[in-house]
Amino acid sequence: MESPCILVCSIDMKTGYCFGCGRTRAEIGAWTTYTDGERREIMASLPARLETVERKPRRETRRQRMARESGSA
Repeated sequence: MESPCILVCSIDMKTGYCFGCGRTRAEIGAWTTYTDGERREIMASLPARLETVERKPRRETRRQRMARESGSA
């Protein structure tokens, strides 16, 4: 099953879209129940959505945490 997920799972509180893929919480939760056509329709809208989100997640990502922890050791 095709998915736009890039494992950057954090929601922009301003737009309601995921910073990584651009989907809403509801779309992420229901992704496996959508038909191929519904998924394609949502995926077509994602590039425009991603243009509206802030570029930096508000929480620390795993990669950032690991870099911070290795730098302080």
